[in-house]
Amino acid sequence: MRFDAERSQRSGSRLQAVTGVARWPVTLHSGPVVLQPMRRRDQAEWERVRRANARWLKPWEATLPPGSQPGPSSYAGLVRTLRRQAREGRMLPWLVFVEEPAQHSQRRPTQHLAGQLTVSGIVGGSASWGQIGYWVDERFAGRGIIPTAVALATDYCFDVLRLHRIEIAIRPENEKSLRVVAKLGFRPEGLRPRYLHIDGDWRDHLVFALNAEEVSGGLMNRWRTLRPDRPLGL
Repeated sequence: MRFDAERSQRSGSRLQAVTGVARWPVTLHSGPVVLQPMRRRDQAEWERVRRANARWLKPWEATLPPGSQPGPSSYAGLVRTLRRQAREGRMLPWLVFVEEPAQHSQRRPTQHLAGQLTVSGIVGGSASWGQIGYWVDERFAGRGIIPTAVALATDYCFDVLRLHRIEIAIRPENEKSLRVVAKLGFRPEGLRPRYLHIDGDWRDHLVFALNAEEVSGGLMNRWRTLRPDRPLGL
């Protein structure tokens, strides 16, 4: 794993206050898998992938309960909101890309948008935890891309931000997502009834978690040992 950090030029970033480290925006890499901060320039590709995967994602998509204040109505508004929350130390909003090696005539590898991963609800102090949520383009499902992305984000939260706990909540019906946490060894903690508003109603979720001391050698290292004969993300 490697990361490239661009320290925020804005003063008073709560990310540093919460974690002791000002590390946003940051890009994470492992093999062909790249976690890159959401950018306005990615709007057309993001919207294209979301349209193509509308039916695939609908059963697992967060929705607003009746009477809630509506969120951003555009991609640009979403990026502004998430960037602000990232600067405040409450969130890490990444897009997940898969890189193809550069050909002879290319200066840079070709990147394909494969999904999105967000660390939200970041809390410091005596709690020191965050929650991971993600989605993946159906074309890239089952290739180890999201487990690699989750491992990258988890290691960053533990090793750089010094969080103690990472949690993932998954609907019991979402078998593919359940396989992600099973592959990575997240610990099951039971059912939370009507936990999140998903696809138009309050839905039960199974909760999985890891504490930093449970993966002292790094979650990416654990994931690599499970795939010794196959590059991560392929």
